[in-house]
Amino acid sequence: MSQQKLLTYIHGLSEFPWVPYYTQAQDNNNNDTSTSENSLLENWALAATITFTVVVFTFEYYLNTRQKKAYTITEFPSELSVVVSKIDTELAKQKKNEKTEEKEEEKKDTETEDKEDKPDRNEPLLPQLKSKFTKSQSYGMDKITFGMFSEFYGVTENTVFLLFGFLPYMWDTATKIGTQNPYYPVEGEIAISLIFLFITTVVGMVTSLPFELYSTFAIEKKHGFNKMTLGLFISDKIKGLLLSMVIGGPFIALLLKIIKMGGEHFHLYVWAFCFVFSLFMMTIYPVVIMPMFNKYEDLPENELKTRIYALAERISYPLQKLFVMDGSKRSSHSNAFMFGFGKNKRIVLFDTLMEQVSDNEILAILGHELGHWKLGHTLSNFVITQLYTGAMFYCFAFVLNNSAELFAAFGFSKSLPIPTIIALLIFSQTVWAPVDKCLSFVMTIFSRHNEFGADEFSVSLGMGKDLQSGLCKIYLENLGAMCPDRLYSAYHYSHPPLVERLGRMMEIDQKYKKE
Repeated sequence: MSQQKLLTYIHGLSEFPWVPYYTQAQDNNNNDTSTSENSLLENWALAATITFTVVVFTFEYYLNTRQKKAYTITEFPSELSVVVSKIDTELAKQKKNEKTEEKEEEKKDTETEDKEDKPDRNEPLLPQLKSKFTKSQSYGMDKITFGMFSEFYGVTENTVFLLFGFLPYMWDTATKIGTQNPYYPVEGEIAISLIFLFITTVVGMVTSLPFELYSTFAIEKKHGFNKMTLGLFISDKIKGLLLSMVIGGPFIALLLKIIKMGGEHFHLYVWAFCFVFSLFMMTIYPVVIMPMFNKYEDLPENELKTRIYALAERISYPLQKLFVMDGSKRSSHSNAFMFGFGKNKRIVLFDTLMEQVSDNEILAILGHELGHWKLGHTLSNFVITQLYTGAMFYCFAFVLNNSAELFAAFGFSKSLPIPTIIALLIFSQTVWAPVDKCLSFVMTIFSRHNEFGADEFSVSLGMGKDLQSGLCKIYLENLGAMCPDRLYSAYHYSHPPLVERLGRMMEIDQKYKKE
């Protein structure tokens, strides 16, 4: 591929239709780019895909600029100030009615030397939020500025890869590696597909590595969150790659085999296979994969453990194990989550969370998480995922059998059978991309609805005040956005902004008191 030919190709992009620079089974000495015999789909699919990608990027870039402007605000949001001041008033009343001096003294003794950078569990929340507001804005500004640059690079890389025929080139490269290597030559579409996926995965890891390193060791470290060493970072990457080969490789091989053998209705068999695989991963993930990355220890026998088991029994949650995870070895961000299949339920508390909030607040946060299970959110998300998978493969079956011109538009020969994995990748980038983007937004709305529902469940258990104060402390520790842009948060946030959650919980709390 000469430099002159490349320059000629770039100049030719000023006219439509676009064709990839590298195409399969193409005579490189033949400069005939006539498209008179090509279908409308073959002529315009590539340009349409790039146009959609750029349109989505432009819209999201606009939302990012709105959020970036929100991060320049220097005055603490008045609405949040009013809401949090009410929480402080209620907490002050509660302290007067409780004898907590001894417990508070014990907590003070456990404070670390960098007390000024950590939320004080015994002081009013509003002054602490105000003192962290500038840091929160700075953290958000750094993240979104870097995120905008990363997204620009991502859309540029994707466009360049499409225009220069990255997929057909990598497929042909994988074919050569598989069939022409002198050590262990392999043939067959499935074997070549695995080689292709390995190469593209490594390329993706290499191109994304600088961004991940900067995010982890520059931004997160600058704001006091990163605890990860470079050795641990590399170890995680290697483990992730090995797991993708050990688990992902056989999964892809079986998936492709089912598609090949499934005939006209292969989507039904693929759907069933993905369902079984989901159950398999739900079973082995907590006992095999998670311990490879973090240390899980049983929560010591104490009052908190007794109260958590009592809470689980109160709502008939079949809790079997209660763990503390060493999240602090990677980050000072905090979280709590539950997992498990059937009656094998488990709850995990980050060690950082236990340092940041009180026992009552931990129970309230778990009341929220258990609310997702009790209200059927966990099951509904699983069902939606399965329906999504079934719908996607149903549409893919139609495209695979009727759209040779679509694959030709991205540089693949119409005279050769299209590799199934390539067809699936192109389908995901073209036909399914708008559907996926719309469904993702719908699921964001659904998730926010569920979060409000889980908050209400915790309030109904009599934990509203503790959940409110616990969320404020988590925002303090994690430097959460305190004044997000309305459109940005509506599009991106799977959880409602803090002020909305607090306001809604106060309304619900008043409703329960009246009842």
